[in-house]
Amino acid sequence: MTDDLNPEDDNAAAILAFWEAARHRAGVVRTSVVTGLGVTGAMVPPTWSFGDNAALADQLLDLVLAGEKTGTSTALAEFEHADEPLPVKGDLSIVLDSAGQPRALVRTTEVATVPFDQVPAEHAAAEGEDDRTLATWRAEHEKYWRRVLAPLGEEFSEQLPVVTERFELLYPRTGDR
Repeated sequence: MTDDLNPEDDNAAAILAFWEAARHRAGVVRTSVVTGLGVTGAMVPPTWSFGDNAALADQLLDLVLAGEKTGTSTALAEFEHADEPLPVKGDLSIVLDSAGQPRALVRTTEVATVPFDQVPAEHAAAEGEDDRTLATWRAEHEKYWRRVLAPLGEEFSEQLPVVTERFELLYPRTGDR
């Protein structure tokens, strides 16, 4: 689920403060008092959270912060229905917890679109969920996509195009949640 940064948003100040603290980890630094940040440094990366409910968002974020989750997958139809661009290698994004608070800065390291039945075992393991096997990944993701695609008027199939994404954690925000 994606949240665009909106100045009216209660969490906007927290997201801006997080980006100010985290951007140096992505190599986005002020090079000069005269030149300022430039476009890249001034723009806050997109923000989003995992899954389709609060419990799942926090559970998967915890796996990222623990270093166990370095991959995710999204049905191509989800991007199309939300009119969002596909991730690209090098993209930065801020992962939010279920309360909309920024918790992690990640950088996309790899993106591929493959049919559901061709997602490799290595990717299932990188997602860090359950027992990390491909069989469990397929069973759980089929349930998930049946649930989230139905309201979009889309149906799950073994050939469902899936956008697999690998990422690296650049900056965690530790503290109470």
